[in-house]
Parts: sequence; structure tokens; C-alpha cells
Amino acid sequence: MTEGAAEKLAAIAQPVIAPLTRDAIFLVATVNPGTASAAAVRSLCGDLASLLRAVGFRDIEGQLSCVLGFGSEAWDRLFSQPRPAELHPFREVRGDRHQAARTPGDILFHIRARRMDLCFELATQLVSQLGDAVTVIDEVHGFRYFDDRDLIGFVDGTENPTGQDAIDAAIVGDEDPSCAGGSYVIVQKYLHDLPGWNALSTEAQERIVGRRKLSDIELDDAAKPSFAHNALTTIEVDGQEVKILRDNMPFGDVSKGEFGTYFIGYARSPAVIEQMLVNMFAGRPAGNYDRLLDFSRAVTGSLFFTPSLPLLESLAAGPPAVLSPPAGTQPSAGQPSPPSVRSRDGSLDIGSLRGRSASKGSSQA
Repeated sequence: MTEGAAEKLAAIAQPVIAPLTRDAIFLVATVNPGTASAAAVRSLCGDLASLLRAVGFRDIEGQLSCVLGFGSEAWDRLFSQPRPAELHPFREVRGDRHQAARTPGDILFHIRARRMDLCFELATQLVSQLGDAVTVIDEVHGFRYFDDRDLIGFVDGTENPTGQDAIDAAIVGDEDPSCAGGSYVIVQKYLHDLPGWNALSTEAQERIVGRRKLSDIELDDAAKPSFAHNALTTIEVDGQEVKILRDNMPFGDVSKGEFGTYFIGYARSPAVIEQMLVNMFAGRPAGNYDRLLDFSRAVTGSLFFTPSLPLLESLAAGPPAVLSPPAGTQPSAGQPSPPSVRSRDGSLDIGSLRGRSASKGSSQA
């Protein structure tokens, strides 16, 4: 993608590649039955920008932003616009010991700001406007922890792309013209066994993550186990790493002994993140799973598409003329079919990756 084309896509995209902030609220909701519920959600598509301006104006330096995404079944029910080419229900991954489960979710609000009160006020206004149209099924308040570490003590998101690389990684281009400027996003809530994790030596933790705990320097390939987290979450096509954009955040409830990381990954194609999850949970090769999962359990899993700003405005229009059947049905037996490791053109069967290059480096989910 040329620099000019990337700039045009960034201009129409929701704030997917907005700078990282200190605070965030993640809301996942389902749309309740009835035409009135569907109409209320469509109406919000047209009202979101004005709500964001009204709340954000209270502190123009607060960097308040909100990304709105829709799940596969919700898209079919709510909208007449063409379905995003790669939108489908979250694909579960079942390994020998751990599972990436699919959980309900029609709508995702990813709210970010430098102050939690701005996040909270916008979340309040959004839920108030939707009223009985939706049911919030998961609400997580995330926070930055010291020098961008997660609660297991390691820096998170070190290898996030920036600038044009971030646009190339996260924003749909001309491979799906009707949805250009959009992005796919997968969210998972992980709960950590901190007592078990903290009982490990620092050296053992570093081998599991694939990085030095204090310095955040990646382990040398000769010292890094094949089961290391950042080894299994590195996806390459023809020797080039395919990046995603993460904005993971810690969360917790001390009284409940609940400590976790909210994973949120934006990508131009969901197949990239799906391959990471297959590697982590099923293993690469099979059985060589991510040992971090022995201490970090995925309790939610959903896939959404975040439309471009112009498309989001157009979604406020009337109901769909024809309801399309849900795409991406689940395989009947245990392990789902993972994304192809390599098609003839070396693109993982990801249309958006064909004919483009990616920066080479390493990843940490």
C-alpha cells in the first residue's frame, strides 16, 4: 500500500490506530430481540460521533476515543450493506490442555482516554441511549500498569507497528472495496493464576514469555524455547512477519482475587490472529502449545468488524432487505480448521496480504 493510499484509509477509519492511553473500558453487548432494538442500534451508528464530541469536549487533551464493532450475526440482522468479506463468528480452538472458547457478542465498544472519568461518562451515555435495545454481557475497566506491563510483570505490546506499518497491518484496503477503512478485531479476556506464576523463577518466566523480564529484550533464538509465547505468536509469510495492532490492558478485582489481561487485537484480516490462537492453543507443531496458558486462562472470545466512519454513518439507514445466513459455521468436531498456513502465493489465504510486504520483527500478544 502506498503512503498516499494509507493516509486516505487512516482518514476514514475509526480510531483503531489511536495512541495508547492510560485507561480504557471494553463493553461487549448483545442486541435484544425486536425491530425497535435493531433500530436503536442503527440510530447510534449515526449518533456516535456527536456523543464522542460532547463528552470529549470536557477535556480536549484527554484523548477520548471510541471504536464500535459488530459481530457476524448482528451484521446480518441489522444492516443491508454488504457483509465484510472475512467477518464470521469467532472460531474456537481446542488444544489438548487449553481452549479458546467462543462467547456471545454482537457489539463491541472500545473506549480509550487519558482519564477514566471520560471513559466512564461516554460508556454511561452509550448504554443510556441504547437502553433496553441491548444487554451488556461483559464490562472490563482496563488501566496501564507502571511502564506498560501486564500483571504478570512483563511489558506488553512491544512489537506494535506504528505509522504506515500500523495502517498496513490493521486497516482493510482495496481487497474489500465496500469495507475499505474498516478493521477486524478479536477480543479475549484472560484470567491469571498469579500465585502459580509468581512461584516460578524469573528465568522460567522469561523462557515462557520469550523476553527478559526487567529489560524487555527478546531472548536470543538459541535460548528461546519453541513453546515461548512470542515464538508461537509470530506469523510469517515468505519470510516476512505479518503484524497486528494490540491495545491489551490489565484489569482486576482485588476482593475477588481476579487478575487478568484483556487482549484486543486489530488486524486487516482475522486469519492472522486466528493462526496465532491455533499456534498458542493447539500448538506448532501440534501439542507444542503456549506454556503461558498454564497460568492464563481465556474466558471470553469474540470477533467483530469495525466499519470505516463513512460506512458507520450509512449503517444508520433502514433494515436489511435480505437477511444473509450467518457465515463461518463451526466445524462439528473438536478442533476447527485453522487458517491455511500457506496458499500458492504464500499469503496464508489472506486476501489483504497478497501483493504487499510487512516489516520483519517479532511479536508479543
